[in-house]
Amino acid sequence: MSLQIGIVGLPNVGKSTLFTALTRKQVLAANYPFATIDPNVGVVEVPDERLAQLTEKSHSKKTIHATVEFLDIAGLVRGASKGEGLGNKFLANIRETQAIAMVVRAFKDPNIIHVANRIDPKDDVEVIMTELEIVDLESVTRKLDSLKSKLRAGTSRELEIEIALLEKLHAALSDGKPARSVEVTDDEKPFLKAAQLLTAKPILYIINCDEDQIADGSWNDGVEHLAPRIPVCAKLESELSELTPDEAKTMLADLGMKESGLDQLIRVGYDTLGLMTFLTTGEDETRAWTVRKGAKAPEAAGVIHTDFEKAFIRAEVINYKDFLQYGEAGCRDKGLLRTEGKDYVMKEGDICNFKVGV
Repeated sequence: MSLQIGIVGLPNVGKSTLFTALTRKQVLAANYPFATIDPNVGVVEVPDERLAQLTEKSHSKKTIHATVEFLDIAGLVRGASKGEGLGNKFLANIRETQAIAMVVRAFKDPNIIHVANRIDPKDDVEVIMTELEIVDLESVTRKLDSLKSKLRAGTSRELEIEIALLEKLHAALSDGKPARSVEVTDDEKPFLKAAQLLTAKPILYIINCDEDQIADGSWNDGVEHLAPRIPVCAKLESELSELTPDEAKTMLADLGMKESGLDQLIRVGYDTLGLMTFLTTGEDETRAWTVRKGAKAPEAAGVIHTDFEKAFIRAEVINYKDFLQYGEAGCRDKGLLRTEGKDYVMKEGDICNFKVGV
């Protein structure tokens, strides 16, 4: 289960610079609109210091991090839903993502042209949200018209549930509200997921600012209402991406920062989507796996292999701190290795060995 985030924003807000820094993958980043035409995809390892410690303890041959996949999408402009700029061509590329990272510009650089010739993060957000809402409204309207025509041939419970949901969504979107503002019943959730509406996705707001704006807190001006919001200096992230991990850590400490923009983005992304990490370790490999918070042991086993969920028998679970101190044999001797059944709710940092049937 890899976290997938689509990066969107107006032209020249620093999306491609940020993407390059995050993924260490060179893409076309130029001082003119639409430098990124096709979506660039980069897979990034999730930073996790526990993995190196467990690898050393288990003498693992391989270390495998959880990953986040970033999609960098072409710049969006006012009127994109009506065909302005690149139109809404890019939107299809982010329908499959689990979250959207909206990059808005707070940095002031006269050498980099803003598409609207002004620096106004709040207005940037409103432009993008309006375009996404218009596209979603058009999608809902088409689907609603299609389903209502089906009613002539007879109704069903599923059809009535989906139409009721779409009517609620249509009302909200017509009123300039995102799809995620609509209260959805358990029966309606599968239909909402199938609709793949852009404004139903969680949004992370990345405020691309200067180093001094981070230092004095002025990056927050005008965007206090946005949540969750993350101050990121794409220029600084670009510099950090060229350093070794130790050098990057030293540079961040010198700047009085605890973590990089990448670390913040992944941490907030996991939190926003309700995800967490469990671990497996042994001589062959030490590995991090992503699962939703609240997942029970069989669901976690299914992340490793889909057949494991149905064939689940039990899980042997050790807290990773106990494992580092005593090892598996020591934890077993001290009663720190627990045998858990199908109702066990996974915890962050659990080290698991799943027992499954044939």
